[in-house]
Formats: sequence, structure tokens, C-alpha cells
Amino acid sequence: MDRRRTAARVGEEGDPHALAELVDLASDWSWSTDVSHRYTRVGEGLRNRTGLVPADLIGLRPWELPWVDATSATWITYRERIEKREPVTRTLALRGADGRIHHLELLGRPLMRKGTFLGYHGIGRDVTERIVTARALQESQQRYSEVVESVNEVIFRTDPDGRLTFLNRFWQTISGYRVEQSLGKPLVDFLHPDDREEAQTKLAKVGNGELPECNCELRLRTREGEIRWIEAAGRPVTDMDGMPQGLAGTLDDISSRKVAELTLKNVNQELEARVRLRTAELEASNRELEAFSYSVSHDLRAPLRAIDGFARILEEELDGALDQASRGHIERIRKATQRMAHLIDALIELARLTRQSLHKETFDLSELALQVIDELRAEEPERIVEVEITRGLMVTADRTLARVLIENLMRNAWKFSARQPVARISFRAERERDRRVFCVEDNGAGFDMAFAANLFRPFHRLHNSGEFSGTGIGLATVQRIIQRHGGLIWAESKPGQGARFYFTLGS
Repeated sequence: MDRRRTAARVGEEGDPHALAELVDLASDWSWSTDVSHRYTRVGEGLRNRTGLVPADLIGLRPWELPWVDATSATWITYRERIEKREPVTRTLALRGADGRIHHLELLGRPLMRKGTFLGYHGIGRDVTERIVTARALQESQQRYSEVVESVNEVIFRTDPDGRLTFLNRFWQTISGYRVEQSLGKPLVDFLHPDDREEAQTKLAKVGNGELPECNCELRLRTREGEIRWIEAAGRPVTDMDGMPQGLAGTLDDISSRKVAELTLKNVNQELEARVRLRTAELEASNRELEAFSYSVSHDLRAPLRAIDGFARILEEELDGALDQASRGHIERIRKATQRMAHLIDALIELARLTRQSLHKETFDLSELALQVIDELRAEEPERIVEVEITRGLMVTADRTLARVLIENLMRNAWKFSARQPVARISFRAERERDRRVFCVEDNGAGFDMAFAANLFRPFHRLHNSGEFSGTGIGLATVQRIIQRHGGLIWAESKPGQGARFYFTLGS
């Protein structure tokens, strides 16, 4: 406020004092306007700086000049200030006669003489070098920040007390803790309790100059309680006077390498023994399965065909002599043999899937699900079923087995939602930590989770055949296929509230 009053008094006392004020401002050129803010004088310094002719500006207002970066909104505050006779400042860009962009700073104050407002006078400065330097510095800092944040290891700084003062974003990836939560805390607080004392000693020695640097392997405890091995490297940081200011260094996640080192001891001998044992077990298993399949195909089918055939003969020969009860008994015999035949076919298919070699390829699992839904709609066109399938769920798996897998799950959802006026079925994928989990969900009959352990056991059904048809082999087949792909399957449900089947297909 004192400066404004002084400026006003200087302006009122006459041109010598006004000129003195402008000289004090150390300008590149001076300028003045009339009461309507049109230029009446522009100093030759403008020509020296930009090559522009000062006379070309006479009669123009500042906002009428061809500024490069100015809009009408730029001048709103400026014009409000001159209407109130207040000092003004503006930094703008203008293309000079040499074709280059010049950044000009304009500073002005109202010119008063004996209480009468005569216009504005002020100075101009070419601040191009300052603006360009500031932008270059900002760009350099931005590039530095991008490099630091793109590194796949933790970059850290600590103060002399070992508290963290800087962390890049990879810290959250490796530890699970947000950077903001971690700053200000000692680095050793995030280590395994058994490693803290050793780490504290080494870091302190580096910080006070006893050691030139440190390289040590430590265990980091993540936010989820997981233990990760890290390789810590640090160097002391000092100020201009050589006084210690803490540490700067990196933390590299070496968990994979460390686990490999710890497990590789004697692994070759153990691996060879396991391979031999596993090979023998698989050969024996395959022989048993082949024998079982042969027995089922030949030894069991013949008696079933005989039972069904004789029952049909009895039904035909005694057609007129059978009462209702006897006819019902024969019908149940034939249905039982047919059901047994279906079970035999399911068992053979299950055994075949176990022996079949995998031929993995990358394909769209969503497309298989859409194909299955189209087939189901064709089989029961009268049903009202709302289907939601997430598109583009690409997987690497055996296409044939994946088709069997998705068909069993989608048909289950279709079957158990049959009693709903409007059935709803969805197929989607969710991200759970570092794995992708697929889900088939329906709004059907559901089941009691107390019996969920029997879901994937052959022939164990949670609903009787009178309610819903089936052999009890479908989910067992699904589990075998998923296990062969190195995945997992589990379910969530409540009676009458539908079911959700989650599964993964390995890495």
C-alpha cells in the first residue's frame, strides 16, 4: 500500500519524478498511454529487443496487438484493473520481426497529475531467456521424474535418522504400501524383524561415513504379510559442507532369484527321482484306465443290453396281460438300464479326458460360450433367458477341452435356472491379485455350501434326478480339465439364490 501511495505522489509531482520511477524499474523500454489506454509513446528499446517498430503500436491498445498466446479472457482482469486505476502486470508472447517468439513482460502504473488521471505509463521487459530457461528446467525435471518412475526397482532417500524422504511409485508395487503412507517412517520398519538390527547397523555405518556404500540382501514384509527378498544398495548423501544428509539407494526385488537359489540345492537329483516315479505312476494309471475303459465298454454294456432287450420283449409279449403296476415295473427297469448306459458313457468320456494330451493354443473363450448359448436357445426356444457374456476373454489352453469345460458350466447354469420366470446367466472374468478368475453365474436353484465338498465328485448330486436331470459327471469332468491346465475351481451359492462357479486356467 505504501508503494502505491508513493507512486501516486510521484506521478502527481510531474514528469521528472515519473521518469525516475521508470528508471528504478530497470526496464528494456518504456511506454505510456492516454486515458483510453491507447499507446501514445513506445520506447526504442522494443525495436532493439524484437525488431518491431514502436511507431506501429501508437494508437493501439495492448489487447489489440497480435499476441501469440492471448485470448479475450486473458485481458479481463487487466481491463478491470485499469478501470480501477490500479497497477497492472502482464507477460505475453509476441512474434518479433525476426520470426522468433519473444516473451514480453509489461508493467504499468496510472499517471496522475494534480489529481487528474492522464493515462498509464510503464515499462516493458524481454523475459524470453528467463521463460525459456524455466520451461527447459521444468521439462528436464519432468523427464527425470518419468525416468525415476519407470524404473522397475525402488529408488529411495532417507534423512540422517533413517526416515524415508523419497520413494518412487514402484515401492507400492513391491511392498503394497502407498508412498504417502510410507514417507517419514524408518526404512527398517518395513523389514522382517530378524533383519532389522543388522540392517540398522549397516545403514548407520554408511550414513555416518564408516562405510562408503552397502549392498545387502534383506527380507521385506509387505502390507499383506508376504515376505519378499530384496537387494538393498545405498550410498551416503552429504550437503555442500560435507555434512551427512542421509542415504540414497535402490531396493531390487530378488525374491524369484532367492527362491531359486534356496531350492536349487540338490534339485537335479530329486527331480530325476521324481520324474522316474511320476512316469511309472502315470504309466500304471494309464494302463488301469485303459483296462477300466475296456471293461466298461465290453463287460458292462452286454448285460445292460440283455436286460433292456428282455424287458422290451416282456412288454411286447404281455402287452394285453400286464396290469398298470407291472407295466410300471418294466418301464422303471428300462429307464434304469438307459440311465446306467448314460453313466457308462460319461465314465468313458471322463477317462478319455484324463488321458488326452493337451494341445494349447490362444483363442477367445467368450466365443465358445456364445456358441454354447446359441445351441441351448435352439434346444429350448420358448425359455426367457438373459445372458451377459464379457467379450474378448482370450486364453491359452486346449480348445477341445475348453469347449467341454465351458459347455458343462453353461449347461448347468441353463438347467438349474429353468424354473425361474426370467433366467439370468453371465460369464465374465475378474482380476484377483496377479491372476485372472473366470466366473459363470446363474440365478437358479443354488445349493447348500455345507455339501459343496461333493460338487466335483463323480455321481454325487446335490439335487435328485426328479428335480433336475443329469449323470453327476459334468462337474467332475470340469474339475479334471481345469486341473490339467494347472488351474483351480470353486463355487459359491445359497439355496434359491443361484450359484457362481469360479475357475482359473493356470498362468
